[in-house]
Amino acid sequence: MANVIFIPIFLQLALGIYLKLHVHEKSVRPYAVIAHGVVGKAYPVIGWVQMLFGAIAFRGYCRGGHLGQCLAHYIMGSGFIAYAIIMAIMLLVGEAWVRRSGRSPEWWDSWIITLWGIVNTFTEHHGGSWSVKDMQHTILGVLWWCGGMLGIFLARNNQRTVVPSLIIILTGWAMSEHAQALMISTKVHATFGKTLMLAGVARIIEVCFIVPKFTPETSSIADDNNSEHTLADMLLVAAGLIFMSATDEELHFVHDEGMDHVTYLLIMYSLAFVIYTLIVSLIHLYTVTGRNASSAAANGSIELTTPTSKWYARVPSGDVDAENHVIGEDDD
Repeated sequence: MANVIFIPIFLQLALGIYLKLHVHEKSVRPYAVIAHGVVGKAYPVIGWVQMLFGAIAFRGYCRGGHLGQCLAHYIMGSGFIAYAIIMAIMLLVGEAWVRRSGRSPEWWDSWIITLWGIVNTFTEHHGGSWSVKDMQHTILGVLWWCGGMLGIFLARNNQRTVVPSLIIILTGWAMSEHAQALMISTKVHATFGKTLMLAGVARIIEVCFIVPKFTPETSSIADDNNSEHTLADMLLVAAGLIFMSATDEELHFVHDEGMDHVTYLLIMYSLAFVIYTLIVSLIHLYTVTGRNASSAAANGSIELTTPTSKWYARVPSGDVDAENHVIGEDDD
């Protein structure tokens, strides 16, 4: 995988040099711009996959009969984190796009949940007798596409709905009741489920009380100061990370090392805080650099343009006439 990463790196470099030449403006260049953007946007996914492969190779996980469980945990856990990132982008800096699209965030949520549920329904059972886990995982897929279709219908005409949040809560409840062979595994899965449930509750609060409706209007890019939107996304990142760290091989290693579930879960939550800090930092960087730098400065996102309190006033520029004060001339 490490050698494969050089392909998009060199491709991005070649496309960047070509675009700087400003040739073939009306023939090849428009397609090169699209390709340059696609390759650039693929870097987070490529980097994430490479990081996971590194951890797996370091510990020698996912071999033999453990491959299926690894795929399930790592793909679904990464899916929760990707879902949180997309929602963070939409709610922190993508409100203008959401308004222009005429679709509420829950409409997009419901489509993702529906499609994921269809895939999950037909990929969890691989023939033979049905185990309890097969039945639980398959019915979760059915829940997702059934609830997702309801969410799509209710979210039509730019309406917000709590159906995706309810699906997240039900999924969390099911996972919290997921019995495992080891006690530490049961505890970790229970915490994963409860974290999902908290994310669903936080999302319901956001939908019902914070932003109950997106009016279809056009506006410039918003700043990223909407911190009230971030709780559900942060919890989804934590849930995804916990689920990725809940494979049998990982938890057997933790159990053999004598670590309890509290310590292990706090480590995962700490990593989730670090990852989400990186996410919102990159989103903030997007809002204040590049093509958004001028609008950010105009909106006061980088510097304060007027005094906002008695404790702050900008230093006057050099062309402003100001009376010089000499120490010692005051009459007391």
